[in-house]
Amino acid sequence: MSLTGISANRLELLQIAEAVAREKSIDKEIVIEAIEEAIQKGARARYGAEHDIRVHIDPKTGETIVKRVVTVIADDAVFEPVDEETPAAEPMGVIRLADAKRDDKDAVVGKTYEEILPPFEFGRVQTQMARQVVTGKVREAERERQYEEFKDRVGEIVNGVVKRVEYGNVVVDLGRGEGIMRRDQSIPRENFNISDRIRCYIYDVRRETKGPQILLSRAHGGFMAKLFAQEVPEVYDGVIEIRAVARDPGSRAKMAVISNDSSIDPVGACVGMRGSRVQAVVAELQGEKIDIMTESQESERRQREFAERTALFQESLDVDEVIAQLLVTEGFATVEDVAYVDASEIASIEGFDEDTGEEIQARARDWLDREAAEYDAKRRELGVEDGLLEIEGVTLPMAVALGAGDVKTVEDLAGLVPDDLRGWFEAKGGERVREPGILESFNLDPQDAELLIMRARVVMGWVEPEPEPEPEAELEAGGDSGIDDSQVFAVAEMEGEARDA
Repeated sequence: MSLTGISANRLELLQIAEAVAREKSIDKEIVIEAIEEAIQKGARARYGAEHDIRVHIDPKTGETIVKRVVTVIADDAVFEPVDEETPAAEPMGVIRLADAKRDDKDAVVGKTYEEILPPFEFGRVQTQMARQVVTGKVREAERERQYEEFKDRVGEIVNGVVKRVEYGNVVVDLGRGEGIMRRDQSIPRENFNISDRIRCYIYDVRRETKGPQILLSRAHGGFMAKLFAQEVPEVYDGVIEIRAVARDPGSRAKMAVISNDSSIDPVGACVGMRGSRVQAVVAELQGEKIDIMTESQESERRQREFAERTALFQESLDVDEVIAQLLVTEGFATVEDVAYVDASEIASIEGFDEDTGEEIQARARDWLDREAAEYDAKRRELGVEDGLLEIEGVTLPMAVALGAGDVKTVEDLAGLVPDDLRGWFEAKGGERVREPGILESFNLDPQDAELLIMRARVVMGWVEPEPEPEPEAELEAGGDSGIDDSQVFAVAEMEGEARDA
């Protein structure tokens, strides 16, 4: 091959490295290292795996040098076996001192010899090997770059484009990476199509073997908080702090705020003139109703909740106020919590012992039994069939509420839509008015409401059970490396560089 041909091949190699690095937003040196490793593996397949073959590509000129390195070791050197099944073997590219002295009287342990290897051509196997090496190295570098770029962006809102939708999970192209919005992190009844623009909240970034997982959400409380920070300068500047957020995505939300400036009303600032600021957030959240509260209002809510739970335990467990308050303080919220928690958790409360814990749990279970009997009697009185209770997720209190809403059979439940259970909004007189759902008081998540109905439809034979998707397949955000096969083939076929070596 002429010198002109060699120069063209050198230039082509560097152009390939630069193109791949630019396309994948990674360092050119990483691509060159991958090419070096590909050529190195091809050379070992040609000359023998026992050789220590090293390849160097000049990043400026593209000149490629392939050489074999031999290192002198002691005559009595021994090597540990790899494992119980694999016996000890000498590493690549070594020679015993006695053997080395036959050709070099000055040989000493640790001395190395280098030999430039003659040119060779890649065969079909070596070409495939090169393709795998370069593709794998570039994909690994791209994934590491994505992780490093997004790991410090947790808590930010990002803009992206919907790339694909799989089993309700949305894969979003973020420009320099891909994120996944799982089905349970989307706003109910919100559908996206390929190429739709979307705003999401990064709530977690995880390094996994299949690549970084950038987890997105539009249902997370932080998403609403960040939207207010974009719409309300006082929040962005830190004058107003958002202390807590609670959401029923797509339906309603609560947000507690506090002002660090006594002259600024935190609720008024977040609502804006004629509701302009809050309405901008509501529009992004698909009409979600937002009840913004000051910290004092939130404190009052917590105190009211504490008092209600205390009264519940006093009545159901027949205990005094002090014991009831101790249970609430320890985090018990319902009688079911007390009845079915491990007995040691109650006995460990300060001032309690095992006997006290057992007695309190016995009273809790007795009360639940009486309550269940009352609910069952009401359920029968309303004419709710037994089959409705066989639907997974339907409890006795739910069955009573369903009966009161004239839903008395599995067929009745199967014919509903989630809004019938959870409630919905209607425009009346120019205002959005909430219509209560049959199970309004149970605060069902949209997915739970949909599941109840779908299970009823499966029992009725209206639909087939939906197969569970493979988690790994459905949540895979990454695609192939994007390297054109012709580029890899050109790398693998660098006979000009081999001959130049």
